[in-house]
Amino acid sequence: MKWLMLALGIGALSIGLAVYAHHAFGAEFDPNRPLLLKGKVSKVEWVNPHAWIHLDHEKEDGSTESWMVEGGTPNTLLRRGVTRDSLKPGTYIIVDGYQSKDLSNRANGRNITYANGTTLFMGSSGTGAPRDGADPTEAAREQDVEKIRAVQEDTSESDSGE
Repeated sequence: MKWLMLALGIGALSIGLAVYAHHAFGAEFDPNRPLLLKGKVSKVEWVNPHAWIHLDHEKEDGSTESWMVEGGTPNTLLRRGVTRDSLKPGTYIIVDGYQSKDLSNRANGRNITYANGTTLFMGSSGTGAPRDGADPTEAAREQDVEKIRAVQEDTSESDSGE
């Protein structure tokens, strides 16, 4: 009987910790601070409860800054078409998302756009998450996709020239 109570106690404690570790969108991210990040993937962490994409965002002045973008669970991203092969370091992407409430270089990603124009939903949902999606037909999006294609072509030409 003591062992049963001990096992139940440990089980209840571990469930409580797992629930505490996971957060709602509204706890960390601001739905009133949409942002658009463009740049090359530097690293991807395929971890639960959320995958993280590390991105070297290109600022308007030409400088770059590192950002961490939270997505859904690795399993959810795989089902949506985001794979380890499609997010290799060096891949140029556009991420629509929302900045963290503490104004650090962390964001919750809603959509990811690849060089071929494919846009995939990568955002987590939950309390406080906007139900906006992002409109892939925006004119700015088409210009961004052209820029991605040019960067990818430059990269593939330099790789083949070595």
